[in-house]
Amino acid sequence: MGRGKVYLVGAGPGDPGLITLKAMECLAGADVVVYDFLANPALLSLAGPEAELVYVGKQASDHTLSQEDINRLIVDLARAGKVVVRLKGGDPFVFGRGGEEAEDLARAGLDFEVVPGVTSAIAVPAYAGIPLTHRSLASGVGIITGHEDPTKAASALDWEKIATGLGTLVFLMGVKNLASITERLIGAGRDPATPAALIRWGTTPNQVTLVSNLGDITAVARERNFQPPAVLVVGEVVNLRPALNWYERLPLFGRCIMVTRTRSQASRLSRTLSAFGARVIECPTIRLAPPEDWGPVDRVIHRLSDFDWLVLTSPNGVDFFFERLRVNGTDARSLAGVKLAAIGPATAERLASFGLRADLVPDEYVAEDLVRSMKEIGVNNRRILAARAAEARDVLPRELRAAGAKVTVVALYQTLTPEGLTPGAEEALSRGEIDLVTFTSSSTVNNLVRLLGDRLTDFRVRVTSACIGPITARTAREAGLKVAAEAERYTIDGLVDAILNYFRRQA
Repeated sequence: MGRGKVYLVGAGPGDPGLITLKAMECLAGADVVVYDFLANPALLSLAGPEAELVYVGKQASDHTLSQEDINRLIVDLARAGKVVVRLKGGDPFVFGRGGEEAEDLARAGLDFEVVPGVTSAIAVPAYAGIPLTHRSLASGVGIITGHEDPTKAASALDWEKIATGLGTLVFLMGVKNLASITERLIGAGRDPATPAALIRWGTTPNQVTLVSNLGDITAVARERNFQPPAVLVVGEVVNLRPALNWYERLPLFGRCIMVTRTRSQASRLSRTLSAFGARVIECPTIRLAPPEDWGPVDRVIHRLSDFDWLVLTSPNGVDFFFERLRVNGTDARSLAGVKLAAIGPATAERLASFGLRADLVPDEYVAEDLVRSMKEIGVNNRRILAARAAEARDVLPRELRAAGAKVTVVALYQTLTPEGLTPGAEEALSRGEIDLVTFTSSSTVNNLVRLLGDRLTDFRVRVTSACIGPITARTAREAGLKVAAEAERYTIDGLVDAILNYFRRQA
């Protein structure tokens, strides 16, 4: 058994892009991840597939484990020889009780490291357009807990010094005690007209910012039923928000978009939409699987020199094809003398990752345009291998054969329907939160329709869709779905542009 070790890791304030490189390395090497309520669940995907995930989140009046039990858990795991990541929202040493956990580990004689995180005290105001310091407005900052240890006989805070000694005050976990905090500050000399802001779920697409003044903010928060978790900022710097509020002005901020691509393909689309402020729900409606029989693929691999052209119709097809070359003990050299056609730039880019350049990429990225482009070159008596998904449309081989080509079709993979919707999609659907769903192929449409089942009627009414091209859009309309946006360029970038244009028209 190896010697255990605990990494006390700051997960950052909510935006998964704010996690540090060191934290990512720790997650990748963890045997166990013990994580909090405020740690973004998206970060858990950075852990290895064999890592055990243990939730110990604590919310007001709802503690999965007490702090003492959490301390005992990470000590026991380390003693058992595990590499443990204790993933904590924000920074572990800024009101994260990381100091207490480190003390217990030190007393037990166990190895540990502290990996600082971006604290919400700084990041959340920044995402609300509120700088904590400003040359003309604030030369000092105080970061204060809004929830002191309830077992202490008296407050450890010197309210008179806090109230008037610093330009900007930031209170963490202060919503529950908001009335007490504002009363104490005003009673200790802070002007009730001082600008104040509450920021809930800061740095995430669910961010909500409430601006008032110190004297009124409690009443306004109560009126709007403002709930934790939130950060309270008090100071003249709050007045800079109208000019500096960059995040909530992103074009997709406040929009909830469901991405239906396969899990391996969703990341680029999801990242791009998130960068424009959207809340992205990944719900793969396609599960890729090998063909039922590799025999036809293996047979053509052993006679690739017989073909004039190899046609590949998706990046997935490229991956499956080259993996099968490897299994058969060969590589790209077996394609010497064979011309390569790719249905679009994404497929051509994937070919390039294997050191090969596509000889033909049509202007429009659909089978019909690929056929047209090949016919212009001349396909009569040409031997063409079309390697693609088992469920692909028949347009390509039918039209090429009609033009005199000798076409062999092999299935490199199957596109299957997953067993169900992801939990995140289930929850967002039940709450009616999804504004738009993206479709990148007819299969994504058809499979989502099957997965929705009895909920399809309500989905048709509530949710609009964005489609990567006319074929996919036609499939969506035939399924009774509303198509709000259709990409003019049949690429991920084209799809994102169509989505942005649609929501600009809605503004």
